Amino acid sequence: MTSQAHQPTVLRSLHLFADGAYDRLQLMDKAAYLEFVVEIIRRRNGAKGFEVLSRRWVVERTFGWMTRWRRLVRDYERRIDVSQAMIFVAMGANLIRRNAHP
Repeated sequence: MTSQAHQPTVLRSLHLFADGAYDRLQLMDKAAYLEFVVEIIRRRNGAKGFEVLSRRWVVERTFGWMTRWRRLVRDYERRIDVSQAMIFVAMGANLIRRNAHP
């Protein structure tokens, strides 16, 4: 029997940022079920032209990191689980590279 002290701790990011295109009821219901907080980044009403949005750089930076992988530039995969695995591989390699070369 193992005690609670020997159980591995799982860290989860509970706060997600998303573009206004992801503001859908199904996404919000799923996020609430998984105990995530989704913050939708929107432009102001009546804004014209380019506008700097707070925290939007987080989304754009993550997409930039993922497009360094050739298989993630286009939607080549036919199965969603393979596509998800490629995203995990790309982001895992990014974390390893950043930890190895601080």
